[in-house]
Amino acid sequence: MKKRSLKKNRPFADRKIILGITGSIAAYKACEIVSRLKGLGAEVFVIMTRSATHFVTPLTFQTLSGNRVYLNLFDLPEEWEAEHISLAERADLILVAPATANTIAKLAAGIADNLLTTTVLASEAPVVIAPAMHETMYKNRFTQANIEKLKEKGFKFIGPEYGRLASGKSGLGRLASIDKIMDALRDFLARDRDMAGRTFLITAGPTREYLDPVRYISNASSGKMGYVLAEVAQRRGAKVILISGPTNITPPQGVNTVFVDSAQDMEKEVVKYVPRSDVVIASAAVSDYRPKKREKEKIKTNFQRKSINLVRNPDILGQLGKQRDAKCLIGFALETKDLEKNAREKLKRKNLDMIIANTPEAMSQNEATVKIFTKSGKKILLREMKKEKIAERILSELKEFMK
Repeated sequence: MKKRSLKKNRPFADRKIILGITGSIAAYKACEIVSRLKGLGAEVFVIMTRSATHFVTPLTFQTLSGNRVYLNLFDLPEEWEAEHISLAERADLILVAPATANTIAKLAAGIADNLLTTTVLASEAPVVIAPAMHETMYKNRFTQANIEKLKEKGFKFIGPEYGRLASGKSGLGRLASIDKIMDALRDFLARDRDMAGRTFLITAGPTREYLDPVRYISNASSGKMGYVLAEVAQRRGAKVILISGPTNITPPQGVNTVFVDSAQDMEKEVVKYVPRSDVVIASAAVSDYRPKKREKEKIKTNFQRKSINLVRNPDILGQLGKQRDAKCLIGFALETKDLEKNAREKLKRKNLDMIIANTPEAMSQNEATVKIFTKSGKKILLREMKKEKIAERILSELKEFMK
C-alpha cells in the first residue's frame, strides 16, 4: 500500500527531464517548475542560455535541482563534453520554459549555436515548449510560422496565456501557469508511457528470395514504417521485438532487433517470438513467392532459361489470424486499385483487429496518406502525414483491441 501511494504521489519518478530556460523576464517562474518537477520525482537538468542568466542566477537552479546547471557550449568541463550528448539521448522529455521568440526561431531553423539548441537537436526525446514574450512578437507572422513548423515536426506547445505582460500592458504572451504546465507534462508523460508492460512484435522491411547467391526477388519496401512503429512503441513504454528484412535503417536504440532475409526466415522468427507478445504489427512487405530452386552458383548471363518456377511463401499473417488467441493483430495492405475494398476483404479474411491501407507511393517516403480500417467498423483517413504521426495514431487506435 505504501509503495502504491508513493508511486501515485511521484508520477515522474525515474524520469529525466531537461529544462531549457531562455532570456525572458518569466525565467524566475522556472524556479517553481524545477521545484514542482523534483517534488513529482523527476531528475531535472537545467540548461540556461546566456540571456537567461541576467534574470536568475545559475546557482538558484543548481540549488533547486541538485544538479549542475549547464550554460556555455564552449565552456564545458571535459566530462560534460560527452555527458551532454549522453543526457540528450537518455532524456525522457525536454521542456523549454520560458521560450523566447529567438529560441523558437532557432529551433525551427535547426540552428545549434548554444548548448540548449544543440541538446535539442542531439536528442530524440519529446520537446515541449512554453512560449513567453510580448503579444506583438508572439502574433508576428514569422513567429507563428516558426511555431507551426515546429508543431509539424512533433514539438508540443503549452500556452501562452492572456494576462499582464512585462510592459505593463495586458495581452497574449504570458507564460502558461505552472499548474497548466505541470498538468500538460503529467498528461503527456502518462500518454507517452501508455504501453508500459506490453510486448510488441513488429515486422518491417522487404524480404529477399534468392535465385542464386547474388540475385533475388524482392520489393521496394524501405522498412521506414515498421522502424518508426518500433521507435514509437518503445517510447510509449512497450518492450519491442523488431524482426526486420534488409534495410538501410539503423534500428532504434534499445529495441531487440532480429535481422532476416527471406520470408521463411521471417516466419521462423515470428513463430519463435509471438508467444511472448501482446501485440503483433505485421508491417513487413513479405514476398508472396520464392524460386522453387535456388542455384548454388551464379547463373551466367548466357545461360538459357525460359522461365523461373515459383512456389508460394508462407502466409505469416494469415497463419497468425487462424491461430490467434487474445493477441492484438495488425496488418498492412498495399494496393494499386480498389484500396478500400481490398483492404476490408483482407481485414476479414485474415481475422485482423486493424489494417492500414496505402499505395506504392508511400513505401519509401517519410510522409504518407493511409486509411485505417478496424474490425469494429472504424474508417480513419490520415492524409499526407509524417510516418511518426501515423505510428502514434495506430498505437492509440489499437488500444481498443488490447486485452
